[in-house]
Amino acid sequence: MTRTVHRKHWRKITLACATAALAVGCTSNEPASPKPPATTPAATTTTAPEPTKTTPPANPAEAAKKEAIATYLSHWKEVEKRYADKTDKAGDLKKYAAVDALLKVEYDAKDMHKRDLVILGDVTVLNPTAVSADLDRKVPKVVISSCLDVSRWTVTRVKTGEPATNLPKDRLLKYVIKATVEKWEQGWVVIRDEPQGKKC
Repeated sequence: MTRTVHRKHWRKITLACATAALAVGCTSNEPASPKPPATTPAATTTTAPEPTKTTPPANPAEAAKKEAIATYLSHWKEVEKRYADKTDKAGDLKKYAAVDALLKVEYDAKDMHKRDLVILGDVTVLNPTAVSADLDRKVPKVVISSCLDVSRWTVTRVKTGEPATNLPKDRLLKYVIKATVEKWEQGWVVIRDEPQGKKC
């Protein structure tokens, strides 16, 4: 009886070993000795993480100035498009300008196009600086001073594609310009853009 039990037990061990060999190998025909119980890892002390340093909130006045300047630069990109288009349709002027600034660009562009002229090239707004910011009024306002460089603008005749030659020789190609930008319900808009009549 004892031998029969041993033989059955031995067959089970051999079968288990053969099956295990397909996965992890088998090194002995004897049943593996039991593994010592896993030791409990030593307790480790953890220190509380240092509080993360939060950056102070941005200065509202500085943020407003940056937004106003960004709007002003975008406004001039749309002005470029309108002056270059004989049909008076290009440029999303109303997105960035209103009141006097919008009316002035629309009037000047139409007047120029009626005379069969367009302005091609790029205008550059140099050193736009917010000289004042009044955010406490009902409609927040920022005033920007910059140097407008139109030296790469070319007044061109639509029919011939040739540059216009009857322009004043003493016209300023880089001049100081002052803009008033207000924050309306839809965002910042340029309401006035006034050349100061002096070189920069």
